[in-house]
Amino acid sequence: MDRVKSSMQQVPNPIPKVLSRRTGGANSLEVEKENFERSQAVSINKAINTQEVAVKEKHARTCILGTHHEKGAHTFWLAVNRLPLSSNAVLCWKFCHVFHKLLRDGHPNVIKDSMRHKADLNDMSRMWGHLSEGYGKLCSIYLKLLITKMEFHIKNPRFPGNLQMSNRQLDEAGENDVNNFFQLTVEMFDYLDCELNLFLGVFSSLDMSRSVSVTAAGQCRLAPLIQVILDSSHLYDYTVKLLFKLHSCLPADTLQGHRDRFQEQFKKLKSLFYRSSNLQYFKRLIQIPQLPENPPNFLRASALSEHISPVVVIPVESSSPESEHVVETEDLVDTDIPPLPSTVDTKFDDLFGTSAATDPFNFNSQNGMRKDEKDRLIEQLTAELQAVKEELESFRLESGRLCQALRGRVNELEAELAEQTHLKQQALGESEFLRVELDDLRRVKEDTEKEQRSLSEIERKAQANEQRYTKLKEKYTELVQSHADLLRKNAEVTRQMTVARAAQDEVENVKKEMQDRLKAAQDATSQQTNEQLGTRLSALEAEKAGLMETVSQKEAELASLGVELERVQSSLSNERESGVKATEALQNQLNEKESREQSLESELVSLRWAALRAALEEAGRIVQDCLNQLEDPAHISCTSSADYLVSRCQVALDCVERLQSARDGFVSDNTDVSGLVRAVTQFAHLVGDVIMQGSATSHMVPVEQADALADYVKACGAEALALLCQLKEQESVGTADCSRLRAALDTVMALGEKLRPRGLELQQGELGDLVEQEMSATSAAVESAAARIEEMLNKSRAVDTGIKMEVNERILASCTDLMQAIKVLVLSSKDLQRDIVESGRGAASMKEFYAKNSRWTEGLISASKAVGWGATMLVDAADQVVQGTGKFEELMVCSHEIAASTAQLVAASKVKADKDSPNLSRLRQASKGVTQATAGVVASTKSGKSQIEDTETMDFSAMTLTQIKRQEMDAQVLVLELETRLQKERERLGELRKKHYELAGVAEGWGGEEEGTG
Repeated sequence: MDRVKSSMQQVPNPIPKVLSRRTGGANSLEVEKENFERSQAVSINKAINTQEVAVKEKHARTCILGTHHEKGAHTFWLAVNRLPLSSNAVLCWKFCHVFHKLLRDGHPNVIKDSMRHKADLNDMSRMWGHLSEGYGKLCSIYLKLLITKMEFHIKNPRFPGNLQMSNRQLDEAGENDVNNFFQLTVEMFDYLDCELNLFLGVFSSLDMSRSVSVTAAGQCRLAPLIQVILDSSHLYDYTVKLLFKLHSCLPADTLQGHRDRFQEQFKKLKSLFYRSSNLQYFKRLIQIPQLPENPPNFLRASALSEHISPVVVIPVESSSPESEHVVETEDLVDTDIPPLPSTVDTKFDDLFGTSAATDPFNFNSQNGMRKDEKDRLIEQLTAELQAVKEELESFRLESGRLCQALRGRVNELEAELAEQTHLKQQALGESEFLRVELDDLRRVKEDTEKEQRSLSEIERKAQANEQRYTKLKEKYTELVQSHADLLRKNAEVTRQMTVARAAQDEVENVKKEMQDRLKAAQDATSQQTNEQLGTRLSALEAEKAGLMETVSQKEAELASLGVELERVQSSLSNERESGVKATEALQNQLNEKESREQSLESELVSLRWAALRAALEEAGRIVQDCLNQLEDPAHISCTSSADYLVSRCQVALDCVERLQSARDGFVSDNTDVSGLVRAVTQFAHLVGDVIMQGSATSHMVPVEQADALADYVKACGAEALALLCQLKEQESVGTADCSRLRAALDTVMALGEKLRPRGLELQQGELGDLVEQEMSATSAAVESAAARIEEMLNKSRAVDTGIKMEVNERILASCTDLMQAIKVLVLSSKDLQRDIVESGRGAASMKEFYAKNSRWTEGLISASKAVGWGATMLVDAADQVVQGTGKFEELMVCSHEIAASTAQLVAASKVKADKDSPNLSRLRQASKGVTQATAGVVASTKSGKSQIEDTETMDFSAMTLTQIKRQEMDAQVLVLELETRLQKERERLGELRKKHYELAGVAEGWGGEEEGTG
């Protein structure tokens, strides 16, 4: 017993080894992941290179096995993102080939992992599309095909990447719904078009006159067509089966477009398969099927049994150097543990010996133990060994399960890490954008502060100049006063000189008089005595001496006055010169001050305009950025409501008014620019908000309304940018008009009002009663119209004669037939509606049924109103024609309008009807009667018009050549005018029809959620 225990202790136990390996599992996972990524990177770089040769199969197969190993394409895209695909066309072409193989044969998650790179592939396709030849054009077509393939599999997840499905799986993919099969067929047509475009692109780029398929460059271009042939064969087969299924459910006329498109694709595919099968390169790699001579006849249901699905066969080749030794990743569990039984047997033999086959343990010679005790020990040891085996197996299973769990956890963590990395990159991008915007705002703030400081400095300089100007003005006033004083003093001196000259003249006169008197006295006294003469002479001498003394005094006084005058004149000239110099200096200073003030004023104005332009440019960038966001694919996930859009439009309109007021204030007084800057800033943010909210709202509405709203929003942004451009220029700031932007905002707000969710306008009872009322009103309108036509016919017979009476009778008779046909149609529609309500309401009442199917009910009401209105308009037009005041064209237009209204009533009536209902058959027959009666009205109107026009013959016999020439010119002018008017009226008719469809869609709930038919 002790020996047995000791032998058990010597048996090696593998459990610690397994546990030790489990503890080191994390390191082994990292090593395995690193080795896997390294091997994948090597294979990807070998498969995708710049050499113009075909991709080797073994490298592509390694990439495919890598996607199955990691259950995705994360490693593949990590390696591909490092390749310069946008700079080398051959590299991009081989990437497309490998990526196509991964989408077909790789793990299903490859498609999901690759969708996040769809935008990059789109950009690359557009970039290569600018090249018109070579690999660039082929890369653009191939990338579009791959994007289409990914989108098809995302929309239809039941289809595997290799498109291999059974008929049952194809039926399940369409969920046995004819609408799904219809849409699926359209998507397959689009998919096959991309495949055929690549086919044609490759063949058109090759010189088929030479053996291009045996050259390396030719094989590089032809190799991807193997994947295209595989996809095309499946798409052709599924398209044929789906078209037969659609023809069994829908009318043949509805599927005419599908048949035409299939015929075109069939011819192309047949030709391409035939051309490919003749190429030496494909003969050893793939067996291409041949399509039948003629396409299937879908109008004959039994032709489906004649259809043979095309099967592409890829021959199984023997092992080649390319296909040898595909490196696969080892499992995480160490499977090199030696088998336990052999090890235990070996140790057991070493302990107990192997002397004989019949007695391997030599029990007979071991201390005389009994045989049954030895058997018991052997059984016990065997049981313990079996327990050890079971425990080892459980540990092995547990380790495998843990490894699988760890591998799944690692994949989850890697996916989460990739998502976090993507979010981090997105956050970094947003932070970078915000940082740039913050830097711009800081820069604008600094520029504003600098401008404020420069304005303060300019104002300080202006105050200093104002003080200097005041001082100079005072000095100038003093100089002017001094100059005036000098002028007065000069006038006084001049007056004194005049007086002196007068005195001098007087002295001269006196002297002359004395001389005359002396001469007279001498003559008179010559006869007197000498005594008297001597006495008189002495007296005269004395008087002469006195006079001479007086003259000398006057001359001295005159000399002094002359000296004083010269002094005053010199002083006056000096003062005048100094005054002139001071005046010139003051004038120069004044001119300099004025020029400086003008320069400062111009600088201040330029600074104001610079600040305003900076604000306008920033506003333009904000609006342009909002417009650019509309093209961002990430913006598609943004949504908004019509109510919020309307509120933002109202706020934006108020801001436009404030901007207009601020603009007017700035034009009247351009010294204050702060108000306009604030208005422009707020304006940019509010208009940008309207653009973003309008685009977000368009994501929640039907396609047509969404396109219209997106166009209006873009137009609003364009008008805002145009307004900002006008405000930038000094010449156009006064004439900048906000009316176009206001109209664009009103349009967006009006469309937002239409998109607001409408409340239930009518109660259940009112809606049901309204149907009956409208149908009754329609019947009454038709009866009234028929009675009026009969009355008009009687009046015409009593008044008119000849051709006019014949024409009026024929027109009114056809109108009477039309009214009778409409009456039958209305009655048939009532009967059919009654059947629909009885079969569909169940336990509910008729009014409850109408309320439950409110959209259908509103359609009936609208159609009934249209029929009644059309009948009234027809009668009015016929009355005017009979009286001679109307036009035949109005009568024909009214007839066509009645035909359209009755067609709408028929469509609204039979939308919920059973196709086997007898009332439906009667309604269709009545609809045909209305169509025939409408044609009769039109025909009778045309014939009557031609008869009346034939009676008005044109007689030109009495006209001269000049009159005829003038009439000819007038006729040509009239023809041109009528042609122009006709073109304008056609455009107006198109716009009216668009508006009519839009209003009709809003009234009847087009684009809303579909109601259940039960």
